[in-house]
Amino acid sequence: MFDWIKRPRVRPGHFAALDNADFPPFAPGSVWLVGAGPGGPGLVTLLGYYALGQADVVVHDALVPAQLLAMARPDAKLVFAGKRGGKPSPKQADISLQLIDLARAGKRVLRLKGGDPFMFGRGGEEAGALAAVGVPFRIVPGISSGLGGLAYAGIPITHRDTNQAVLFLTGHDDSGAVPQAVDWAAVAKAAPVIVMFMAVKHLGSIADKLLAAGRDGADRLAIISNAATPQQSIIETTLGEAHLLHDVPTPAVIVLGPVSGYRSSLDWYIGKAREHGFG
Repeated sequence: MFDWIKRPRVRPGHFAALDNADFPPFAPGSVWLVGAGPGGPGLVTLLGYYALGQADVVVHDALVPAQLLAMARPDAKLVFAGKRGGKPSPKQADISLQLIDLARAGKRVLRLKGGDPFMFGRGGEEAGALAAVGVPFRIVPGISSGLGGLAYAGIPITHRDTNQAVLFLTGHDDSGAVPQAVDWAAVAKAAPVIVMFMAVKHLGSIADKLLAAGRDGADRLAIISNAATPQQSIIETTLGEAHLLHDVPTPAVIVLGPVSGYRSSLDWYIGKAREHGFG
C-alpha cells in the first residue's frame, strides 16, 4: 500500500536569509509530524520548509501538493500514504508502523499531512503510536483548511458582528458513516458557525439532523473545494437546500452560518490572484 513516487522537477531555490537560522535539529531516528496547509504550497510554515530540506524520508498524504514535495532534499525518498474516502488506501495502523520502522532504521522521518496534523488529521493517533514505543517526535502545526480554506474564499471564521463561537465537526466516523457519537441537538445550537471537514458525502444526512434539531433552514452554507489552489471553487446555498447538491468537487470544507455573507466584499482570491501556484 506504500508506493515510492517520482519527484517532480521544479526550478531550484533557497531562502538565503534562513541559511543560518537557529532551527531545532532534526535528529536521525526521529519523526516530525508537519502540517502542509490547506492547498497552496506557499502556506507551509518555515519549520515545515526546513524539515523538507532535512528529512531522509517524507511520508505524505494525498492532499500534499507536488510543488511542496519538490522542496524535499534531492536524495530523500517520498512515500505515498494517502487516505481518500471510498478508495483503497493504507490502514492507519500500517502508516503508524511504517513511521516507527523508518525511525528505528535511523531515518529522519517527515510525516507530511494536509492542513494541520491535529485537526481531524489523525496526527494524535500517529504521535500516540510513536510515544508508546519511545520514538522521539515533534509536532509542527499547519494552517487548517477550516481556517485557511475559508480565508481564501473571503470568509472570516469569526466576525464581531456575527459570531463569538465556532464549532468544528468531522463528517464521518471510523466506519465512514455519519458520526454516531455526536449530540446533534447540542451541535445545532452550540455556535452560530459550524465548520465541517470531510462532510460532502454525508452532507444531506447531516443537514437533516441539524434541521431536525432546530437549526434554521435559511442559514447560509458555503462549500469551498480545492481551497487555496487555482482550481478553487465555491458553492453557496442554504442548509435547507443542501440535499439538492450533487457532484460537489472534493476535497472540500463546508461552513454553515452567517460569515459566508462577507464574501460579497472580501472575495479576494480571483483573477490574477490565482496565477501563482504557491498560493
